[in-house]
Amino acid sequence: MSNDPLHGKTLQFIVEQLVSFYGFDTLAELINIKCFKENASVKSSLTFLRKTDWARKKVEDLYVRTLPKINKN
Repeated sequence: MSNDPLHGKTLQFIVEQLVSFYGFDTLAELINIKCFKENASVKSSLTFLRKTDWARKKVEDLYVRTLPKINKN
């Protein structure tokens, strides 16, 4: 079994988890990228994040940091 918290998680799953936990407004404050600020949707965010490695890394890092809080709920 992998110790990587991202193992087996799709980008869509990660974004959906973060959106349901934080909402787009807070996500935009935590990660300053346009796809979370303007006309925010999971679909548009995925399109941007799949093309933009640095932004995807920030989202994945936030997910890993948020995981203990998500798991408490």
